[in-house]
Amino acid sequence: MRMSTKRRVSGSGPGSAVGCAVRTDAGLKVRMAHPTNDLATDHLCRLLAAGLILALAAGCSALQPKATPQPAFYSLDSGTITTRHAPAMPTTGPTLIVNPPHAASGFDSQRILYVRTDHQLEYFAHSEWVDTPARMLAPLIVSAIERSGAYRAVVLTPSAAAGDLRLDSEIVRLQHEFGGQPLGQPSRVRFTLRTYLVDNSTRRVLAWREFDATESSPSEDPYGGVIAANRVVQKVMQQLADFCAETARQHK
Repeated sequence: MRMSTKRRVSGSGPGSAVGCAVRTDAGLKVRMAHPTNDLATDHLCRLLAAGLILALAAGCSALQPKATPQPAFYSLDSGTITTRHAPAMPTTGPTLIVNPPHAASGFDSQRILYVRTDHQLEYFAHSEWVDTPARMLAPLIVSAIERSGAYRAVVLTPSAAAGDLRLDSEIVRLQHEFGGQPLGQPSRVRFTLRTYLVDNSTRRVLAWREFDATESSPSEDPYGGVIAANRVVQKVMQQLADFCAETARQHK
């Protein structure tokens, strides 16, 4: 009858193989186990788990919404309006009522518009006016005409004051124009303002004029257009003040 016994055999150093010794009638037979395969499998599993975690993290970050840049807000300022003559306010001159300006379609919002091709209006995504151009223009009109010294008073409506003349105006365009200029020339801002002076007592239009002016932009970006817009608006305000002063003298 054959008898066999088993005994575990291990090495003395780290990482040594662990085996099982089997004693048989034929002698001692040792079967060695190899832990190297188990270690490699465990290492591979760890690498796969780390790669999966990194992939999930990247996917989650891609799904998060990107931060939207805050818009920059700009204004039309009064600047310095010069006049040919700066007499004292007359005591017997007419009183002018200024109605708030209207704006043509497309120019009645806070968006800063630009043009690259004819008949197509575009707007800057992250640059806006602090208010509509029409609302910002109203006090500039009053200030410019007051400086002319041709009117006893210049009143912006709504107001309970009565006046001799009334000024109605409309912004036809205020746009930053790219293209269409000779090679190497900067972009420009165009401002067109149509105005009517009306006799309040007869409702008759005494005079009307359309002012159209351009100003080169100091840089090819929204801020450069804002600077040019302020300059061209001041230029038109000067022309408007002269026009209203001339009409007031004729009205006398």
